[in-house]
Amino acid sequence: MPYNPRDKWFLKAKEENFAARSVYKLEDIDRRYKILKPGMKVLDLGAAPGSWSQYASRVLGEKGRIVGVDLKPVEVDLPNAVFLTADVRAVDMGALMLEAGISPPFDVVMSDMAPMTTGIRLQDQERSFELCMFALAAADRFLKSGGTFIAKLFNSQETDVFRAELRKRYKRVEMVKPPATRSDSRERFFVALGFTGGAKAPKVAKAPPAEPAAPAADAPPPA
Repeated sequence: MPYNPRDKWFLKAKEENFAARSVYKLEDIDRRYKILKPGMKVLDLGAAPGSWSQYASRVLGEKGRIVGVDLKPVEVDLPNAVFLTADVRAVDMGALMLEAGISPPFDVVMSDMAPMTTGIRLQDQERSFELCMFALAAADRFLKSGGTFIAKLFNSQETDVFRAELRKRYKRVEMVKPPATRSDSRERFFVALGFTGGAKAPKVAKAPPAEPAAPAADAPPPA
């Protein structure tokens, strides 16, 4: 079936005033695992265009706090969120949070980061894995004991490697493909619950030059 950018999830997001259809992926994950609760602090990596933060904002309520980070500006206006325009691979995240006035530890670190796809499958998968490892390093540093980490990964030969890294650090690790994910998509979402802090921060490759954020997590993947 040809890719339809205006599918039912796109139309539902527009109707419900969310920035992107990707909101329903997080909603499904939260319904399955009961992750987000009022008053929590959440770090949202790869936050643009803002739909995950929008969903979290509604659940967390006025006492909750969100720090969103992305290469691209996030234009949604949320009373309990601060958005920082930065490259998570190349900045001092701790300093940025102090500047934003919201300090760690966080109850949840979530990453919807994806590379700007090239159409070269192995290269796109490798870049996705590298971003996941940067997100994992951020969770190692900023997540509280017992907290939850969520990350999007392009399914590949590195999937088992990433799962193994998560199992060193979390009591429970699940991989899901929410219904709002297109049937032909390689996206998978890891949900890691019960952070133990039991592993050293992972080694990651030197950050490549900054690149534009991927188009809204809703664009069609390469063939």
